[in-house]
Amino acid sequence: MKKIFSLCALLVLVTASGAFGQDVRYNFSKDTDFSKLKTYKWVEIKGAQQVDSLTDKQIKDAVDAGLAQKGLTKVDDNADIFVGYQTAIGTEKQFTSYNSGWGYGPGWYGGGWYGPSGGMTTGSTSTIYTGQLVLDMYDPPDHDLIWRGVASKSLDPKAKPEKREKNLNKAVAKLLKKYPPEVKK
Repeated sequence: MKKIFSLCALLVLVTASGAFGQDVRYNFSKDTDFSKLKTYKWVEIKGAQQVDSLTDKQIKDAVDAGLAQKGLTKVDDNADIFVGYQTAIGTEKQFTSYNSGWGYGPGWYGGGWYGPSGGMTTGSTSTIYTGQLVLDMYDPPDHDLIWRGVASKSLDPKAKPEKREKNLNKAVAKLLKKYPPEVKK
């Protein structure tokens, strides 16, 4: 019985840590020499879902800080690359069930009572919100996509603004961790 309980506890911890961590992926053009890119300019991506002005500012501030650490400078014109972002929020249903270990069973002498027997399984459903931030970098002359990073994370809709901003900064830092990409020759 202890082994089953320990296995269940381990499974819950592994699932919980995976659900709350940030998933980051990126891709890039191997034909681009990223070492030559020193300046960038913000652009809006046509057709992208717009966020409120406060969130827009927070995203841009986080990306500006991350790109500055990578040696890029924001300019208003004649930039080496264009930078834009997109966001999305999705929902998933999560079903959680557990067995109490107590329920109606044969009991003493087959008389029937509530005690440790087959048990009673109960469950609940909850909605999980998943947010995604996509950061795109384009070559200005041709508007070709040269780098794309995607960060995904489960969101807490009840989180305080400080926690949301902390998560955003963490996501952008992880997103830009491998920028500029190393091109293997």
